[in-house]
This record gives sequence, C-alpha cells and structure tokens, in this order.
Amino acid sequence: MDLSNLKAPEPNKKKAKRIGRGQGSGRGGHTVGKGHNGQRSRSGFKEKFWFEGGQMPLQRKVPKWGFNNKFRKEYVAVNTGTIQLFVEHGKLEENITLEDLRNAGLAGKNDLVKLLGDGDIEASIDIEVHNASKSAQEKVEEAGGSITFVENNK
Repeated sequence: MDLSNLKAPEPNKKKAKRIGRGQGSGRGGHTVGKGHNGQRSRSGFKEKFWFEGGQMPLQRKVPKWGFNNKFRKEYVAVNTGTIQLFVEHGKLEENITLEDLRNAGLAGKNDLVKLLGDGDIEASIDIEVHNASKSAQEKVEEAGGSITFVENNK
C-alpha cells in the first residue's frame, strides 16, 4: 500500500430523522418522538441550553474571581515617541491641547489622556493631558517642554 492507491472513506454521515411526516415515516406519527405527557411534549416548548432541571446551574455555582472597582479611571495611553512622530509629520504643533490630540486621532471625545514615556522626544512641546508618568515628564522637560495637567470631569 502506498499513497497512489489510497481511497477516501465513505462519508460517515447519517441522514437526519425527519419527524412530523406522518405515521408511515416510522418516527413522525402520533407523538413525534416527544413522549406522551409533560412540559417537553407541548407545543411551543423551548428548553434553554443552560437549564439543568431545576438544580443550581453551573454558572451560579462557579466562583467569580477578582474585584471590579467601579471608581476606576480608564486612561488612553499616548507615548512620547508617538507625539514626536506626529510633530515631525506636521500633524501636531508645538502647543498641544486635548482638542489637538482628539483631532489627530490619538484620543476619543470623552477619553482621559495619560502621557507615557515610551520613545524619545526631541521637540520642545507644551502639552495638555490629564495625567503623565514620571519618565514622560522627565523626557518632555529634558527636551525643553512642559506638561499642563487638566482637571478631569469624569
């Protein structure tokens, strides 16, 4: 036997039983395979796939991990290297406001912006942000710029 005389097997697929097609079909007469009485035999019955017959469902038994802080503030991260690229390509000026960051596509309408120190910056910029990391502050100040912190309204 080698690869030249291998043959694909017959499809291993049964035809679906067509229920509800009369007495002569063998599976579709009087009760249509649903049994005689009970909720499952009635028309309109639709069992939810997670239903476990009344016992405590698995999704309620499994412990929920972690802590969700409802006062958490989500920031959009903007890196100093990204700011440098945008300044080089003329998409941002030397004085950068939150509106400028939104127009450049770096932040959304209601986003809080945090300046991070990934990448180098040579441009002397004055930038408005909600928060900044220490490394970003150092890099901007070394380049001769300044950071203004805006009070967030959230």
